[in-house]
Amino acid sequence: MKEILLVCIGSFFGGGARFLVSKALQSFVALSLPWGTMVVNVLGCFLIGLLSGWALNEQLSPTAKLVLVTGFCGGFTTFSTFMNENLLLSREGALLAAVLYTLGSMALGLIAVVLGYQIAK
Repeated sequence: MKEILLVCIGSFFGGGARFLVSKALQSFVALSLPWGTMVVNVLGCFLIGLLSGWALNEQLSPTAKLVLVTGFCGGFTTFSTFMNENLLLSREGALLAAVLYTLGSMALGLIAVVLGYQIAK
């Protein structure tokens, strides 16, 4: 129960930070690209890499890892988690699995969004 609470706390702040960063960037950039989301995704990837590296080198406690990596980064952007999992698969030598995971997630995710829109009509 303690672990779930720690993740929820981190997710709360991560989700709020995502909203604030994305909205702030969108108000400054007039282009039609969703720059806020892109910056959040890239920043989230940097943060999860930094925090996971610290955790791997035992510079981040398991509790802090739960709050910051699973909670905050997960709430900030699941894209960072997705990319971190791909890196971990690649580092383990499971390159085919990483490629299949990436392509499968993208293809199935797009199909799921289209399906959702079709059902909502």
